[in-house]
Amino acid sequence: MAESSSSSSPSPSPTEEIVRLIKRLSAYVTFKMSSLFSTSIPNLDSRSIGAIAGLAIAVIFTWRAIRTPPRRRQPKRRMQSAETSSASDAQSNLASTLPDVSLPHEDNGVQDVVDQFFQPVKPTLGQIVRQKLSEGRKVTCRLLGVILEESSPEELQRQATVRSSVLEVLLEITKYSDLYLMERVLDDESEARVLQALETAGVFTSGGLVKDKVLFCSSEIGRTSFVRQLEPDWHIDTNPEITTQLARFIKYQLHVSASKPERTAPNVFTSQSIEQFFGCA
Repeated sequence: MAESSSSSSPSPSPTEEIVRLIKRLSAYVTFKMSSLFSTSIPNLDSRSIGAIAGLAIAVIFTWRAIRTPPRRRQPKRRMQSAETSSASDAQSNLASTLPDVSLPHEDNGVQDVVDQFFQPVKPTLGQIVRQKLSEGRKVTCRLLGVILEESSPEELQRQATVRSSVLEVLLEITKYSDLYLMERVLDDESEARVLQALETAGVFTSGGLVKDKVLFCSSEIGRTSFVRQLEPDWHIDTNPEITTQLARFIKYQLHVSASKPERTAPNVFTSQSIEQFFGCA
């Protein structure tokens, strides 16, 4: 029965065995210390004192090692992987909580407005007229072939028709310059017919041109005399002989001709129409 009871008793744990070992060691140390101190200290040699000190230090370190639990040191890679996984989990959670916001597509209408805003500004007809005339303050112009549809005094004996495409240019010229219109006619009826056509077209309603500035003569020489007396900055005519004669006296001239003749002088410009010269044809 004793054997069975002894065999059935549980085996001591490692901690209990260490405690028993320390108790035995402390008892041994106590015995040694009592026996040493019972002897006189002068009788101790240096070897005995060193043995006592070493034994005491061993006991202290053994006891501290038993009492202090070992620290678990995790590998650095595992910590980094854990941080990375936690950061990715946080980002995924944030992405799941945020609403699905998509960037708006480029609005074609807004882009068109921006493109038009940054395009070069197109000058107005008034700006073009002023630029072309080089700030000329006085302009003389022939009627036939330039302002009127007719091209000869003989046609004026039957009718007089103002070209509708030239009205806008005439209005702009009268805003910046003192305009005089002139023509050779064969009779008084032709003169009255021309004035009536101009009035009907609204040439006199702008305020820049009055009937007194519409001059009539009976010859080409008379028109040349008008131009020289008025001393304009610009003269507009269809007769190449007159433009050649006036080239020495007038600052600038515009020769209107459908055949596009060559320039007869540096200060004489050519164009198929007055509208084309000012860029509105």
